[in-house]
Parts: sequence; structure tokens; C-alpha cells
Amino acid sequence: MERSALPAGGRILLTGATGQVGGELLETLKPLGEVVAPSRANMDLANTASVRETIRAVRPRWIVNPGAYTAVDKAESEPELAYAVNAEAVRVMGQEARAIGAGVIHFSTDYVFDGSASAPYRETDSTRPVSVYGASKLAGERALAESGAGHMIFRTSWVYGARGKNFLLTILKLARERERLRVVADQYGAPTWSRDLARMTAEVIGQCEADVRGFELATFLFDTGQTYHAAGAGETTWYGFAAEAVRLQREKEPGTRFAAIEAITTLEYPTPAKRPANSRMNGARLMERFGWKMMDWRDSLREVLAEL
Repeated sequence: MERSALPAGGRILLTGATGQVGGELLETLKPLGEVVAPSRANMDLANTASVRETIRAVRPRWIVNPGAYTAVDKAESEPELAYAVNAEAVRVMGQEARAIGAGVIHFSTDYVFDGSASAPYRETDSTRPVSVYGASKLAGERALAESGAGHMIFRTSWVYGARGKNFLLTILKLARERERLRVVADQYGAPTWSRDLARMTAEVIGQCEADVRGFELATFLFDTGQTYHAAGAGETTWYGFAAEAVRLQREKEPGTRFAAIEAITTLEYPTPAKRPANSRMNGARLMERFGWKMMDWRDSLREVLAEL
């Protein structure tokens, strides 16, 4: 499909550039135009005044927001901070974007669902978060929708990559240090490579710019912007992900001793925040609108391991 860069002088304001997805977006968005990626000191998502001031100073054409409070368990004891970053900051982004006609791309999560469905979740399925983190992310989705800004929301799951803190890197570290690792095997989903998510975002922005054709961006997004599920293809469990990662790493390092991976139930690994048992997400809408299919988690895993 046709892609286009931003109009002359157009800017992309990127939050969370030091995070997993933000770091990848910093690279994938550069070919589209100027990317402004303020540090937390210059744009504190927990401070709505800071968010508002930054947007007014930058006057972006797009706001891309992977920045979030993601400490799922800690959120249970820090709900005010979780809501400040995941909901109130997003509300301000929407208000300011509407005022200048900017588009907003916001990243959300499988945690907006309770995980009780038997099939992969579609965008139209009822949301019912079971954790503070999930509830705060859903509040952010609703705040953005209510702001009147032209926007798109990408829900994703189990994000990982070669940088930052994530399940894969933790498992590989512990597998070198211990003889046995016990990993939950009754929560289903698909790992999502942060770079695949970033590439998809750049592709979507490029297609939107090509399709605008003289219309105001906000007006265009009112007609085409909506919520999309953008998680890795295929499915597995946390145990399946860990076991496959360690198996592949053993092939790369035949002389290294790695831990045995053992399957356990969620009940055997209690956490402060409840996790969805089913985090599988249907990506058909993303494919139909933008022609983008997220990578199968097995393929992305091999690519990430090759970078380590």
C-alpha cells in the first residue's frame, strides 16, 4: 500500500522513548519526519501540566504515546499514579490534540479484558479489567475517545524485545543462574516483538498521510481511526514462551547449562494483580484496514535471540 511522509514542518511527539516500544519507535518513525522525544524531566506523564506545556510547545502533527505506567503488581498499591499516567495524561493529550488538529496514536493492553473468553478477543468484545493496571489503561482509552481528538488505539500483549526489562530477558538470565524455573502454563496469549509493533505504527502513519489527500488529519481520523488489536500472531503460554526461548538458546550455546523449565498453574504463583487467563487477540481488523499482519511469536523470538 502507498505510504507517505509527514507534510513539510510536521512533527511527531513521541513519549516513553526510553522504553521497549518507544525506543524502537524512535528509529522507525524517523523516516516519516521530525521526531521530538522529550525526556521524563521535560515531559512527566504523571504531571498533566507538564504534558500540556510540552504539546503546546511542540505543536505536533501526531502524538504517539507508548509511555505508560506498566508495573502491573505495584499498581495495586499505587492506583493514583497508575491512573495519572495511564488515564489523565492521555486525557490531556486528547484535549490538546483536538485543539491543534493533531492525530493521536495510543497503545493499550490485553489487560482491559478479564480473560474469561474462550476465543481470541475482538475489538468489539466487552471490556472488564480485573486489575488496577487494566482499569487504568481502559480509563485512558475512554478518556482519549471522549476528548474528541482524531485517534487510533492499538491494544497489544506480552511485549518483549532485545532491550529494556521484559519476560524473555529475565527468563534467559535466571535460566543461566538456576537449575529449575517454574513458569505459569495456564495463561494463554502471544508475545509481541516491540520492533514489529513499531514498524506497524510507522506503516499506519505513512498510510494515513497518503490517504489524507488534502483533508484535515483530525477529520480523516474521525472516519478511519478506531481501536485495533496488534499482538503477536499464534498463541502460547508463559511456560511455552520460556521453554521455547531456552530451547533455542541452548542450540546457540551448546556448552552452556540452562535451567529446566517446569509448568505450574496460576494458583501456584500468586501475584498482587490478577492476570487474564486468555490474552489472545484477533488481529483481523488491522489486516483488513492496513494490510498488516503481526509476526508469529516464534518467528519474532528467533529474530530477537539473534540480536542478543
